[in-house]
Amino acid sequence: MSQLFQPLLFLIARSTTDDLQKQVEFLKAENEMLRKRVPRKRIFLNVDERVRLLKLGKELGPGIRQLITIVNYSTFRRWVGKESGKTEPTRKGRPRLAATVRELVVLIAQETGWGYTRILGELKKLKVGRVSRQTVKNILVEHGLDPGPKRGKGTWSDFLRIHSETLWQCDFFSKRVWTIAGPRQIFALAFIHLGRRRVFVTPATFQPDAAWMERQARAFIAHAAAEHLPCSIVTRDHDSKFSSVFDQVFKDRGIQVKPVGPQAPNLNAFIERWIQSLQVEALDHFIVFGQEHFDFIVSQYVAYYHEHRPHQGLGNVLLPPPRDVSVGNTCHVEDTQSPPLSLAEVKCERRLVLQR
Repeated sequence: MSQLFQPLLFLIARSTTDDLQKQVEFLKAENEMLRKRVPRKRIFLNVDERVRLLKLGKELGPGIRQLITIVNYSTFRRWVGKESGKTEPTRKGRPRLAATVRELVVLIAQETGWGYTRILGELKKLKVGRVSRQTVKNILVEHGLDPGPKRGKGTWSDFLRIHSETLWQCDFFSKRVWTIAGPRQIFALAFIHLGRRRVFVTPATFQPDAAWMERQARAFIAHAAAEHLPCSIVTRDHDSKFSSVFDQVFKDRGIQVKPVGPQAPNLNAFIERWIQSLQVEALDHFIVFGQEHFDFIVSQYVAYYHEHRPHQGLGNVLLPPPRDVSVGNTCHVEDTQSPPLSLAEVKCERRLVLQR
């Protein structure tokens, strides 16, 4: 008989538990709404209120964690510990660094580029408290800053930007050509001015010896002076064809020759990129017969490069005309006042094309 009433009793008990749970949830929601309307976020309890909460909370046991909202559960546990006579365990390790000190470390690093050792010296000078070198280093790493000092005059990009008006880069390029004696490798030397992007290319040779290199260095210096393009620094790679005589020609005129790092073409990127354009857009399309043919193709491309080729690195405009000192580091400005262009006025000029 009792087995028949067990499901009914279980249902009644379950309903009572569900009702209590719903009431608790309702009271918690109501409490949260009231807390949001309290002007001060933190509520201070007097002694009687704290005793009352302790009395009711201890009877609930661990379930108080899901109910308590007026204070943190850790605060409630601390109250219970104090009431039972337990002392709070002493925290081990160093105290957490103040937020203002952390902000100061980041600010000094961003504005000065100093390393963590020098920043530590500034903190000691300001008497902000005991701070270790490792702490300063950790703060810099957490904020994505290099803990080491910013050494030298800046990055390679900064160097190129600062000296662009007086800096030239040079490099060799070559091609296999057909001669009466059979196929031979021919060489030429190219220079580029970083500020104006104007280029000087030497006549080609089959033997780039020291005497030829000396003549080309002198020819380049004369060309730069004639075009009013200042030159105080020339960068080059470690090619063995750059002889000491070549460097001495520049040094005698007060021009610095800076060899870039070995196997680092990105440090001489401007002239490397120009040579790639020359090869892809011109030399690769021809079977070259002899030195004169090679020099003619190169000269035609240089003329096209200077006069008709828009330059993406300079805003897709043409280069300024030669010997135009007033232009400075700027190029042709787009003419917005020109009348609309008619398609009939557009003409295509061809270079290096066989005329029939």
